[in-house]
Amino acid sequence: MTQRSYNLADLLEILAAAAPDRPALVAGDRRLTYRELNERASRVGHHLAGAGVRAGEHVAILSWNRAEWLESMLGIFKIRAVPIPVNYRYVAGELRHVLTDSDSVALIGERSLLARVAEIRAELPKLRHVVVLEDGSADEIPDAVPYEEALAAAAASDDFPPRSDDDRYIMYTGGTTGYPKGVEWRCEDIFFGALGGGNVLGDPVTSPEELAANAAQPGMAVLDCAPVMHGAGQWVAFMGLLSGAKVVLSTEHAFDPARALALLAEEQANVIMVVGDVMARPLAAELARGGHDTSSLFAVASGGAPLTEGARAELQAHLPNVLFLDNYGASETGACGPSVGGKAGTARFMMKPGITVLDDDLRPVKPGEIGRLARSGHIPLGYYNDPQKTASTFFTDAEGTRWSVPGDFASLEPDGTIVLLGRGSLMINTGGEKVYPEEVEVALKDHPDVYDAIVVGLPDERFGQRVAAVIAPRPGARPTLEEISGHLRGRLAGYKLPRQIHLVDEVRRTAVGKSDYAWARAVFV
Repeated sequence: MTQRSYNLADLLEILAAAAPDRPALVAGDRRLTYRELNERASRVGHHLAGAGVRAGEHVAILSWNRAEWLESMLGIFKIRAVPIPVNYRYVAGELRHVLTDSDSVALIGERSLLARVAEIRAELPKLRHVVVLEDGSADEIPDAVPYEEALAAAAASDDFPPRSDDDRYIMYTGGTTGYPKGVEWRCEDIFFGALGGGNVLGDPVTSPEELAANAAQPGMAVLDCAPVMHGAGQWVAFMGLLSGAKVVLSTEHAFDPARALALLAEEQANVIMVVGDVMARPLAAELARGGHDTSSLFAVASGGAPLTEGARAELQAHLPNVLFLDNYGASETGACGPSVGGKAGTARFMMKPGITVLDDDLRPVKPGEIGRLARSGHIPLGYYNDPQKTASTFFTDAEGTRWSVPGDFASLEPDGTIVLLGRGSLMINTGGEKVYPEEVEVALKDHPDVYDAIVVGLPDERFGQRVAAVIAPRPGARPTLEEISGHLRGRLAGYKLPRQIHLVDEVRRTAVGKSDYAWARAVFV
């Protein structure tokens, strides 16, 4: 038997051979077993190879959540090419950047989304092959191949050349500033660093072949409400698939808590994945209306954005016996460890081995000190196509240990837990004191009248900068600065309290769902 690698296509084939008829994926009206998912992924791979895509070349995916998204990603891995997830919210300028920066030679996308690419097609000389997923739109996409036609004409066999642990995995990450950057991983490192290592809650496997044992475990079902084009949603989907679970993808184009809970009951999901407060709070409000069967649920997983204590409490009121799996993760570090609560900072985490807080000399800080969160071991190679940014994030210390240090400031607690404070690039300096906006935002969202908030620093004659907050209140509420300050005083030091607030109907976010700090500053100007 051919020796297997940690390439995701190898791992899928191991599970498909061990349990071909086990349910693998549910997305809308599409239901696939592990064998069917593997066969369709193989057809994608054979089609791309026939279209001239070679090992190591990059293939972009531009789509909302649907079965074809994961089929495509796995199919790209089949031929040792590299998938490039693209945000479906991107406009022409952002699409141009990601498709050119990634050197993508092929693109699989939904018809209506590909219409945006058509605007810049002439500026993408390396893009030579396009495959269209139907989404009901009538947009003309010249020189493109319909996805189902492509699969029907391609073989479903697994006769591919051997793959490697070194095959690449790239995730484009939208930071709070600048254009998205492609974080480049080896397949083996992403498997252990972000995809659960074949055993999400226990010891990782020691060989790819050990994954076959997951096919003998009792069937689990994971409802993934997060977009799979983002790291958090994608990683949960693959954690589920590689553990032998049935992954249920929410295919709604906007989060619908009633539909999510109906899907949870229909599929008897054991875990539901949400993106922080932005999904948790609407979910709690829907649970409060009653009439939902959540008897199968034993865990709520959150990633991609902070899950505040207030939102967790709202969910716990209706799900008292459910476990919360709120994990810290970033594209540059992988999944690092579970939240253990706590009122300080944005959240407190019990991090895995190899994750610590370093000072500017790459030395671990003492308990109580502030430094930057860092991970060693299974970490990315760097940013694709960007040696300068790679050199500013990935470092090798005096002992030869390589670290990923993406810029999150944190403090090390005496009990070994790590309190996250926020991104240094957004830090507010007020009278010499450092304030991390994310920490204040999390505290603000625990106010009963605050639905969402962004915190920024504004110029201040006396202190250099002052803390200001743009707040979207709950319906019917009009919180005042005095009420906000009174609520925060017991949670945050006085210098961290907003000196100015501005109420808006809705807090604006960037294309990747992050807080739009430039917009928030403009609100005050």
